[in-house]
Amino acid sequence: MSPPVVGKGIDRVDARLKVTGQAQYATEVPVANVLYGVVVTSTRAKGRLEALDAKAAEAAPGVVAVITPFNAAKLPGAKKKGEGIDRVLQLLQDQDIAYDDFPIALVVADSLERARGAAELLKAGYAAQSVRTELETEKAQSYKPKTAGPRAPADSSRGNVEQGLQQAFARVEQTYTTPMQNHNPMEMHGLTAVWHGKDALTLYDTSQGIFGVRKKMSTVFDIPLENVRVISRYVGGGFGCKGSPWSHVALCALAARTVGRPVRLSLTRQQMFSLVGYRPRTIQQLALGASKDGKLVAMRHDVISETSQFDEFSEPSALQTRMLYDCANVSTSHRLVRLDVPTPTFMRAPGESSGTFALEVAMDELAYALKLDPLELRLRNYAERDLEEGKPWSSKSLRECYRQGARKFGWASRKAEPGAQKDGRLLVGWGLATATYPANQQGSSAVARLQRDGTVLVQAGTQDIGTGTYTIMAQIAADALGLPMDQVRFELGDTSMPETPVSGGSMTAASTGSAVKLAALDLRKKLLVAAGENPMFLGTNAQDLDLVDGALRVRNDANKRLTLQELMSSKQEPELRGEAKTEAKAERKSYSCHSFGAQFVEVKVDPDLRQVRVTRCVSAFAAGKILNPKTARSQFMGGMVWGIGFALHEHTVRDRRSGRIVTRDLADYHVPVNADIPELDVIMVDEKDEYVNEVGAKGIGEIGITGMAAAVANAVFHATGKRVRELPITLDKLL
Repeated sequence: MSPPVVGKGIDRVDARLKVTGQAQYATEVPVANVLYGVVVTSTRAKGRLEALDAKAAEAAPGVVAVITPFNAAKLPGAKKKGEGIDRVLQLLQDQDIAYDDFPIALVVADSLERARGAAELLKAGYAAQSVRTELETEKAQSYKPKTAGPRAPADSSRGNVEQGLQQAFARVEQTYTTPMQNHNPMEMHGLTAVWHGKDALTLYDTSQGIFGVRKKMSTVFDIPLENVRVISRYVGGGFGCKGSPWSHVALCALAARTVGRPVRLSLTRQQMFSLVGYRPRTIQQLALGASKDGKLVAMRHDVISETSQFDEFSEPSALQTRMLYDCANVSTSHRLVRLDVPTPTFMRAPGESSGTFALEVAMDELAYALKLDPLELRLRNYAERDLEEGKPWSSKSLRECYRQGARKFGWASRKAEPGAQKDGRLLVGWGLATATYPANQQGSSAVARLQRDGTVLVQAGTQDIGTGTYTIMAQIAADALGLPMDQVRFELGDTSMPETPVSGGSMTAASTGSAVKLAALDLRKKLLVAAGENPMFLGTNAQDLDLVDGALRVRNDANKRLTLQELMSSKQEPELRGEAKTEAKAERKSYSCHSFGAQFVEVKVDPDLRQVRVTRCVSAFAAGKILNPKTARSQFMGGMVWGIGFALHEHTVRDRRSGRIVTRDLADYHVPVNADIPELDVIMVDEKDEYVNEVGAKGIGEIGITGMAAAVANAVFHATGKRVRELPITLDKLL
């Protein structure tokens, strides 16, 4: 066997292609005879498009078509919505307007500049209506959604919460709010649509879920599923917004079919704030009660968030409260308010990132009420099993995360009194919070092919959204086969390859990685059988053969050696093929599967200006087997940075009068920059989990953000004595 590579910090196999510009993203793929599309959007948030004067735009140089609700082809599946992460699309099928920046036309021209110029010439007439855009003012109209998130029940209850609260020695009852936030990946949404006749479509799309896009386009255009091919080799960041097929994808395909030529379309940065979802604002009411010795006796967590008038998305912010701590009496609820806004969507750790802010700040407040160290409070309420599901954990190393993180951070020397720690004139605060995220797995598939040159090509139609999927899948396959990594190549991003789930929910490594491993093992088994039929190994049992340094040999007999290329040259078949189609591992049903972590943060606050700086972060995470520490560290750090931004910076502002987003670019929508971020210390706690999936990995893309906003907020309180329960923590809230 070749030395194992899983668990090694291997450089990204696609790194050179990316840094040299050779990696082709969706709107860079060369396509002959391509035209350019621009989506034109409304300047009203609710009402009806009464008229649209397109004469000047149609007469502009280079313009090929102006598609509007008055001339667009009718699409049989335009209004149909599937299950899960599917969305209701806006495809120029009628004149109704449901939110500001609503699609009202599509201009197609021979260059992007000409399409944009012509789009400015359109003149729209509206019959506008009054809008409802404020969650606080409309929350009395809330209703119970079908689910919290994709699948969890909206409400939960165990024990007697009210009785527990009445008997509690100490109580915390507060409201916590998180703001609307928007995804801002470096690569904006874009695609190129190519029709082959009237019923076969190829899309080069920037997508986290190419099979979902394929299914949606099949439905919208009423064409066979097998006639839709979606290709997404590289994605320049997604964070959830590229998990669903949005309106612009179908609009681009509609334009291409209308003009009979390929069309390329890219959203503007401003349109990213209206056309592809967002993290909704939440209002969270928490009540915690504890006995005198610091044991939780009751927890209640009620969440209200917003959704659109025409679709439903529920931010599942109370899910972690159901399982994170040992408490017999717990109730949670999720409610939605319909507003005249676009539909929200998944955004890195949807629910857990906003929910851990509320829960972990409330836990900090309870610790102060009990005069207990915040870490000690969490340890006294450590959940040895999942009380909500009534199951043991598949694995849980949260105690070790607390221990290693606290030791590295120096938590034991913390002075409990707010404002007691200083650095010169600056106030110093230390805060902590617990991090958690579900260890998800869905069914997936993969194929491994031994080719005539002796190399192995492994394929799965998944997506690499910048997390290192190309690399870790090659590592998994190489180890399963027993080959050096340079003899294995992994391909992804094409619906002509085996089907895989969306790259979201921190489950690509767990789901597709498991399929890749099993496909490689299937190929290895067939390879050894084929070797036993070779004259060199006649009479040798397959179990006595091994792969060493990329060649077959008999164990304990180095003289009998056959390269894979020599093996294939002796066979008639062009390749040997191993396949796997997996479902979630059966053992998972008996266990509760989650990742855990501990976030420790230091802030320094100017006592006069009230400016907050995060100066130290130590975070410890236990997430099963770490497949590649180098790419994993990047994922953890990315989540931590976003958590700091969640606490101090990110906030989408909507004009309550018009429903228009006023922070529509990166000048006004603030995200952390290098100057805002200190050195981040990431501890990866060793953890073995034999139940969670075939590769033992729990997924790490989202846990890094969870708990971080709370840790920052708790540190700010420790520094200033000012408790901020509404994010982001801006200067005015500390005055």
